[in-house]
Amino acid sequence: MTLILFDFDGVLADTLDDLIQFGQEACNELGVSHIATPNDLDVLEIMSFATYGRQLEVPESLVDEFVRRCLEKIAGKKSPPSIFNGLGEVIQELSSSNVIGIVTSNSSEIVTAFLIRHHLVDVIRVIYGVDSPGSKAEKISLAQNQFAAAGEAVFMVGDAASDIRAAKEAGVKSIAVSWGHQSAETLIGAAADYLVHSPRELMKVIEKFGG
Repeated sequence: MTLILFDFDGVLADTLDDLIQFGQEACNELGVSHIATPNDLDVLEIMSFATYGRQLEVPESLVDEFVRRCLEKIAGKKSPPSIFNGLGEVIQELSSSNVIGIVTSNSSEIVTAFLIRHHLVDVIRVIYGVDSPGSKAEKISLAQNQFAAAGEAVFMVGDAASDIRAAKEAGVKSIAVSWGHQSAETLIGAAADYLVHSPRELMKVIEKFGG
C-alpha cells in the first residue's frame, strides 16, 4: 500500500488559463497595472494565491483581498476545470491498491466540485485545502501519520518547486509533473526525486518505486 498525495492546480486540474484570467481580473479590480502571464507562475518560489498576488505586484495590504477575489472567481465559475488527459483513468487504477489524497492551496469546496464533475470523489480519501491549518509540509506529514504505516512509501505529486521542497521537508518522495504551471527546468532545479511527462509515466514510477 502506497500513500499518493496530489497537488490540485496544474497537476489534476488544468487551471493555467483560469489563474491568468482571474489573477488579471483581480489586479484590474484592485487598481494594479501588472499584466499576468504564465511566467508569473513559473517563477514562484512558493505556489500559493498570496505569492501569486505578490508576483503580480499587488500591494501587501491588498494581498488577502486578492486571494479572496481569486478564490471567489474560481468558485463562481459555471463548471469545474478540465482534468488533464488520461489522468482520471490513472487515478482510478491507482486507487484500487493505494490511498489517494490531495494537498492544495485551493479550497476543499472547489476541489470537491472538481472531483464530483470528473467522477473521482469516491476514490480520494482526504483533501487538505487552504481551509486546513498548517503548511503544505505539515499537511503531508499529517496525511502520512493518518494513512501510511511505518515503512510504507509516500509520494507527493506536484507541479511546483514548492511542492518538491514540501515533500523533502516532510521526508517523503517527490514526483514532479511537467504538464503543470512550472517548467521542467524549474522542477529539475528543485531536485525532484522523479520527473514525469504523462499520467502513464506517473503510474509506472509509483508502481516501480512504491511499497
